[in-house]
Amino acid sequence: MMTQDLPKSRKRKLLVVDDHELMLGGIIDTLRRKYPEAEILTAQTFQSALEQLERFQLDLVIVDLSIPEDSENTAKIDTGIKLLQTVMKQYPNLNLVVLSTYLKALVRIKDEIDEHKGGFTVVDKGFSGQVMLTRVDWALQGLTHTKDLNMLKGEVKPEWLELLTLAFHEELQDKAIAGRMHKSERTVVHYWTKIRDVLGVYPEGGKNLRIQTEMRAREEGFID
Repeated sequence: MMTQDLPKSRKRKLLVVDDHELMLGGIIDTLRRKYPEAEILTAQTFQSALEQLERFQLDLVIVDLSIPEDSENTAKIDTGIKLLQTVMKQYPNLNLVVLSTYLKALVRIKDEIDEHKGGFTVVDKGFSGQVMLTRVDWALQGLTHTKDLNMLKGEVKPEWLELLTLAFHEELQDKAIAGRMHKSERTVVHYWTKIRDVLGVYPEGGKNLRIQTEMRAREEGFID
């Protein structure tokens, strides 16, 4: 009786996105110890990551938040955030691991993370290789693990983050902010109230409320 060979199962494909060669090498070596059969792809920019996503059917993407848009630009946390947003929108079932020293910045896309259907775990770069492998395994199983973030409770709206950026990156006052956002000054004041409530910043004798808000916003990852 002749036997028929069963089709070989598809190799796992993992993509690692990090702009540092040494870090990439270390991550790949660690992954190969647990997943020797896997095909491990790499990308060092936002653009190259998108190209790999379009070309291959991936099982998991490991992303550093501080990456450049392309080879001509410098690494920015916002670029990594934008990559995650793009991936979660276009590939809602793809398993993701965020491996970064800037994990607090994920508060900016808290709602999108909560709605993502694939696995989603986070790892600080200061953690051991074994912790990383555990979080990778969880993500591959479709699990979500973000409790290390200790995110503040409450809604975080995009317009609030835009307000913080205009106020503390571009150093605009409320009237100019209202003009840029095409909102009334009264609405801008309302946004400040909502942001401060989430951050737990309230009027305190002798302290500058705007400075206190900026300090807390940076501590919690709302702005760089």
